[in-house]
Amino acid sequence: MVLKELQHIFHIELDAIYGKHEVDSFFYLCTEHYLNVPRIQLTLEPGLAITKSETDTFFKVLEDLKQQKPIQYILGETEFFGLPFKVNKNVLIPRPETEELVDLIICSVTSLEVDKPVKILDIGTGSGCIAIALAKNLPNAKVYALDVSKEALKVAKQNAEINKVDINFIEASILNDTCHLAFEAESNFDIIVSNPPYVRNLEKEEIKPNVLDNEPHLALFVEDDNPLLFYKAITNFAIKKLKDKGSLYFEINQYLGEETQQLLVDANFEAIELLKDLNGNDRMLKGEKG
Repeated sequence: MVLKELQHIFHIELDAIYGKHEVDSFFYLCTEHYLNVPRIQLTLEPGLAITKSETDTFFKVLEDLKQQKPIQYILGETEFFGLPFKVNKNVLIPRPETEELVDLIICSVTSLEVDKPVKILDIGTGSGCIAIALAKNLPNAKVYALDVSKEALKVAKQNAEINKVDINFIEASILNDTCHLAFEAESNFDIIVSNPPYVRNLEKEEIKPNVLDNEPHLALFVEDDNPLLFYKAITNFAIKKLKDKGSLYFEINQYLGEETQQLLVDANFEAIELLKDLNGNDRMLKGEKG
């Protein structure tokens, strides 16, 4: 089948769901992933044809997209902070807002112009995107990454290998004593960072079906009556395991910025900053242990 004809079929079937621009984006991602054919080649060779088995692969992708399965899960990969990452149903798909959090930390560390090693802990690492991006961009960092999910850690370890970084992975829950025991022998951290579950059940109606029906709810949702559960636990952990003047970074629920900030105020953190993302939403919180 000629690829241009296949692209036309994608538009007929998917434009009503995603819009023309997004469908083009999906199609070109697929041609690069499955055929190693970049977008420019399609423009230069409009008559480019593919085999029946390759055509069948594209029709399988088409069906998955019609069911609103995320393209990242279909392809099994995505990009974060310019780095390649494997993803599957056991981990959240990395978001652009989280890149902003990583950039904030990198800029903060590099601005200090200190050559000494920096010890960092990423809590709820998922795909490992935060920990790995930090390790890749901060060569002096010793990075630890924690997650309660054994399956998520499998993905994170694979991503660390792909990106050639050394991460100390730990399977534990921040919500119970296993976490404290896991770090009993460790000296304190310079930085603790987390993008924990923060979407309340009452906000589910705002979540698109491709996220709601596919991404792991364990990593997304919290109960309406205790939405800051993870932030409280991580803050309490940070009080014990951050060095004096060490920094705590959170990605947060945009609707709960002030409430989350108050946790750090109550815990006597200093230099607290509530920061907005590129969309103007309260998204990042930073504090320094006093």
